[in-house]
Amino acid sequence: MSSIKMTVAQAIVKFLDNQYVSFEGKESKFVEGIFTIFGHGNVVGLGQALDENPYGLKVFQGRNEQGMTHAATAFAKQHNRRKIIAVTSSVGPGAANMLTAAATATVNKIPLLLFPGDVFSTRQPNPVLQQLEVESSLNISTNDAFRPLCRYFDRIDRPEQLMSALLSAFRVLTSVEETGAVCVALPQDVQGESYEYPEEFFAKRVHLIRRQPVVSQELDEAVELIKNAKKPLMICGGGVRYSEAGKELEEFAAKYNILFAETQAGKSACKSSHPLNLGGIGVTGNLCANKAANEADLVIALGSRLTDFSTSSKSGFIKAKVLGVNISEFHAAKLEAKMLIADIKEALKSLDTGLSTLNYKSAWESKPKSLKEEWDKEYERLAGYRYDEKFEPEVKAYREGSIEEFAKLADTELTQTSAIALIRDIIDKDAIITGASGSLPGCLQRMWTTDSLYSYHMEYGYSCMGYEVASALGCKLAEPKKEVYAMAGDGSFQMLHSEFATSIMEGEKINILLFDNSGFGCINNLQMSNGIGSFATEFRYRTENGKLEGALVPVDYAKIAEGYGAKAYTVRNLEELKKALEAAKDEKVSTLIDIKVLPKTMTSGYEAWWHVGIASSSEKPSVNKAYKNKEENLAKARKY
Repeated sequence: MSSIKMTVAQAIVKFLDNQYVSFEGKESKFVEGIFTIFGHGNVVGLGQALDENPYGLKVFQGRNEQGMTHAATAFAKQHNRRKIIAVTSSVGPGAANMLTAAATATVNKIPLLLFPGDVFSTRQPNPVLQQLEVESSLNISTNDAFRPLCRYFDRIDRPEQLMSALLSAFRVLTSVEETGAVCVALPQDVQGESYEYPEEFFAKRVHLIRRQPVVSQELDEAVELIKNAKKPLMICGGGVRYSEAGKELEEFAAKYNILFAETQAGKSACKSSHPLNLGGIGVTGNLCANKAANEADLVIALGSRLTDFSTSSKSGFIKAKVLGVNISEFHAAKLEAKMLIADIKEALKSLDTGLSTLNYKSAWESKPKSLKEEWDKEYERLAGYRYDEKFEPEVKAYREGSIEEFAKLADTELTQTSAIALIRDIIDKDAIITGASGSLPGCLQRMWTTDSLYSYHMEYGYSCMGYEVASALGCKLAEPKKEVYAMAGDGSFQMLHSEFATSIMEGEKINILLFDNSGFGCINNLQMSNGIGSFATEFRYRTENGKLEGALVPVDYAKIAEGYGAKAYTVRNLEELKKALEAAKDEKVSTLIDIKVLPKTMTSGYEAWWHVGIASSSEKPSVNKAYKNKEENLAKARKY
């Protein structure tokens, strides 16, 4: 058996370059490259290896460890989990910065490979610079915090451990059911240690991405369940996207007249224009989907984790039985569902075979048309909304003074919903939009329509503020020929926009649509609608009495973008927004449009309820009223 003498770091690079995946007979390289921020914990190890010979890997220089890791996650998601960019950081704070992003990838079941530097295996220089010392165990480092956040964790204390570690890591990364963040921690000294690695360890490996077929007994039970349902409703979850089963879902729905709605992760797996597609469901869903859910007697959850937002905190579709179709037993079993464990495309094909001889049709008849027409009218209202019309009746309970104050401060008349409607009309039909947090995901799940496959890229499993800008870069790296737009609030932009600079350095144009309402508007709405009042959620100066209740803090985000070398615009009305969007299309460099939008002009409600913990006793009548309302809704919801 021949061998090659290499350092651990050099072996990692060579191994990564030879990993491939096969899906439905199509073979493709799995690892595109590696995002790096070098520090003393990895620069002379992995850094040396990448400098000496990166093989076919492309090296990307990040700006913030969390930001570049979000970008890697978005890249993998946009490739439907069949291509990744690995990530390496230094020891200590550099590694800790990736924790949030690791959790984001794991929650959303996106493959993410992390190589954080670690403290010395020999312990000779302990405590090394940036080392976390734990008195109870010298074997613990910052990287142990990755253990609960990752689907696989390993630490390489001896060079020969690398072989089993990497094989296990790629087993998880390429598993449809198990995938998520994977962390292989690399002590600084071990990265530079050499070993005689067997040549076959570096041979080309092709990892098969399987389509799990159905089990006949589960299929028979599922067919029986559907056959006896008069008004079934399918939920299109992220599993439909990763199975690439959108066409099969559309055909299945049409054949049996079964309505379907979308989760955030499932949106754009199917065409919005499909006559039976009711759009977003749940807390951030629209009126027609939630009305249909309340009438349904069977919900078929296709590749959905059935989160509290999709189920309206288990108060949605409470009359319905549930069929959980999922590759994961854990998710399929939720809500005491009848389970069908299978790949979504395989499941739909098998269900079709089982139903086709039964002459089955649902009893929905013309219902979807009337529901969609009702929502179309509401959409027109949202698209044309001006603040001098009262947007929602409950807005009277809010502190309206902040709206007039911001209108005067920013000299704006724009509402969030009218801006979104215009953006949808102006940008390219195949453009990709990304988002993650605040009120924008709600407005977008309700209002955004597209027939372009996988053009809606929303991270709402973890709803991680700061994902937006980084994800736009990841999507652009994945699909460089398409325009990519990050939909971000001013709060999220301030929290993390480091990879905006990376996009400029790489020459990869992204577009940031920044909705500035001078605060964490979504949470401000949440606290005020539950009787608390506006408290530390608007961006206000501190006053002499020590409270954050002074004037709103103005920020010129366009100047920030220009400082990076981007093209920037500030808009205050629909005409200015239209001109900026058109101009941004022609730019070759990354752009930012600072959209000054009035607070309180986002969507909400639509017959959905969200369970949040409200004080059970308070001196404020408004809080007591909110608690009573919560208890009334909770009494109607499923208990588990």
